[in-house]
Amino acid sequence: MPATKRQWIYLLLAIAGICTTWYFNINFMMAHGTDIRDFIKAVTLNDAAMSIAYDISIIGIAFLTWSYTEAKKLGMKNWWVYPVLCCGIAIAFGGPLFLYMRERKLFEQNLAN
Repeated sequence: MPATKRQWIYLLLAIAGICTTWYFNINFMMAHGTDIRDFIKAVTLNDAAMSIAYDISIIGIAFLTWSYTEAKKLGMKNWWVYPVLCCGIAIAFGGPLFLYMRERKLFEQNLAN
């Protein structure tokens, strides 16, 4: 099955999302250790950091709400994997990966029609 341009874009964004976020996560862990409390303290250090944290949290909740209904509508299995990836790795990875898999599902459904 040939990939669409959107599939490639979403896949590249997922790869960029995991690489960039984990580059900085690893740098942080090397400098400060792996205690999640230290990470949360750094994320909530000032108003600018809080703004970004709330921005990402709200868009994340909106995305996961939409992706759940979209996955059900399209008959995508194992939706639960995407919230785990978004929360456990990075929304910059899990979000584009869901969109990539959604495009694949839409492409398959268009082929079947």
